[in-house]
Amino acid sequence: MTAAHDEDDGGDATPFQQPGDGLMVVRIVLLVAGLAAGLYGAWLLWEFPVVIIVRIAVWAGVGLALHDFVFAPLCAALGFTGRKLIRGRWWTPVTVAGLCTVVLGLLAIPVFAKPGLRPDNLTVLNRDYPLGLWVSIAVVWACVPIYYVIVRRLPVRQYEAVEREGADDVQGQPPPV
Repeated sequence: MTAAHDEDDGGDATPFQQPGDGLMVVRIVLLVAGLAAGLYGAWLLWEFPVVIIVRIAVWAGVGLALHDFVFAPLCAALGFTGRKLIRGRWWTPVTVAGLCTVVLGLLAIPVFAKPGLRPDNLTVLNRDYPLGLWVSIAVVWACVPIYYVIVRRLPVRQYEAVEREGADDVQGQPPPV
């Protein structure tokens, strides 16, 4: 069921979703799919010996603690600092490029570690992985000024005009009719 804001209350008559339409069905489907995936994963773990399950639990706990006590505060501090240092339109592309750089670095860890590299295992290719990582990071960061140039060439949007106005630029509301 779609409803509109009341224009008498200063709304803009844009439609929005009322809760309950098909969203409840989607939530139930997602809940059932998540429970099914969790139960399937637990069933797969059940076949392992207890020692392996304990190791998995320890790694999960260490990963959770590392995230909560090291990575999340570091990201929050970096975000606050970056927001103070990088202003305006540069914030969005620099943030996206930084996120892509972190993801590329995390994805490169197994490649640099080369697990299973033995003379009889030819599945690990002898490639210049560091060069590939640096080239991909350079491509990501080269997109930052390209994004900035593209955004500068687009016509000014309404929210950008509003962002340039100060508190003194706001005029009073017209009298009600």
